[in-house]
Amino acid sequence: MTFAYCNTQTGAPMTLGDKIRSLRAVEGSLRGLNRPMTQQEMAAAMKRETGRTLSQAYLSQLESGSRPHLTHTTRELLARFFRIYPGFLVSDPEGYTPELQSELRAIDAKIDSWLYAGAEQFASDKDLHRAFETIAKHHDSRQALLLLAEILRAPGLAERLTEVLRPNTSQGSAHPPPETAR
Repeated sequence: MTFAYCNTQTGAPMTLGDKIRSLRAVEGSLRGLNRPMTQQEMAAAMKRETGRTLSQAYLSQLESGSRPHLTHTTRELLARFFRIYPGFLVSDPEGYTPELQSELRAIDAKIDSWLYAGAEQFASDKDLHRAFETIAKHHDSRQALLLLAEILRAPGLAERLTEVLRPNTSQGSAHPPPETAR
């Protein structure tokens, strides 16, 4: 199934409601329903899968446009449920087209989606889950990953940072303690 970047009926930028409706359609297809997931099904699935939910009435208000904005908590919950970048869940400004996004911004969105998916995949490992989520929430997750790569390339820097930032975590790890200069 292809995800729409504009209102398929009018070609206009998508509102938040358009995006949620489109995501429900994709979700229904992914779950083998061969139809859009209903708002009620979505609310029940959210409760089962995330432990939190939104009411069908609230989802209806979002889709109809009578509630055009989300709280940060609601945006994060919807992004987690749909496994998408939270920044997608806003109405597009007038005159918006996908071509206006820079290549780096598109890459950042892909990186964030990948990081959120990783956080969900490793939900049972709370430290790894938190690490993925922390990087995804950083305003420039691409730069954060590039910085991590540079830290790991510098001999001994990761170990020294671990000693300073998390002094008790190296004890009992599978890695030997860092060598000290004599």
